[in-house]
Amino acid sequence: MDEKLIQREMLLALWKAHILHHAAEGPVVGQWMLRELRRHGYDVSPGTLYPLLGRMEAHGWMRCEVNGRGPRARKDYYLTERGREVLQCVRGFVNELYAEINESES
Repeated sequence: MDEKLIQREMLLALWKAHILHHAAEGPVVGQWMLRELRRHGYDVSPGTLYPLLGRMEAHGWMRCEVNGRGPRARKDYYLTERGREVLQCVRGFVNELYAEINESES
């Protein structure tokens, strides 16, 4: 089984949902988010996470505040109102899928 392929094709959306969930609790910082995703067993590299955060910002789901100067300045990502709406939608999808998966196991 090619775990890297599975992660790229299947888990990307789950990582986004995870990021939205944590951003609803407070600002998300890239290095912390990498550790959090790894704590859950996801092997996410900075080269995957930071472009993902950038796309979420481009979609209007998150806003970024840069703290400091230079290329290594800390970036805090905050959930926007649009991001909250996306998170609610995703929660509905996840709950429906979870119920269906559990039903089929019975």
